[in-house]
Amino acid sequence: MNSSIELNTDNNYCAIALGSNLGDSLKILNDTVNTLANSEGIEVILRSTWHKTKPMGPVQPDYLNGCIVIKTSYSPHELLKYLGSIELEFGRERKERWGARTLDLDIILYNDLVIKTDDLEIPHPRMRERLFVLMPLTEIASQWIDPISELRINQLLDLCLQQ
Repeated sequence: MNSSIELNTDNNYCAIALGSNLGDSLKILNDTVNTLANSEGIEVILRSTWHKTKPMGPVQPDYLNGCIVIKTSYSPHELLKYLGSIELEFGRERKERWGARTLDLDIILYNDLVIKTDDLEIPHPRMRERLFVLMPLTEIASQWIDPISELRINQLLDLCLQQ
């Protein structure tokens, strides 16, 4: 991770990607970070800048994307459930895959865990190919090592930019 944060067994660190392309995306993303920062069991440690990005999937407006690093007492599955409730609070509707949305929250990394269940995969399975995740994550956690590829986030960004 960033030189100011060291992964250890006393703390659970998690990288979360945030995105929005419906409504007042800037306000939604800022309010989401504030909601998380004021949540019991979550401390927002680092926050990237917001990046305007082109959408994947069907025709839709551009996104604002960014990443945060949190320290949390939630387990990965508890955190997934909590993030889903925040998405709903901000008007998220799941109509089509990769469709437009008011808010999208994805767990990208959780310590150095590798998890693959029906409802959760950590590290996020497509993070290595998504500039809209790797660019903001490199801003705040460039040295965090992806436990699958064993590459640092900034190395994954370099590889993605070469493709």
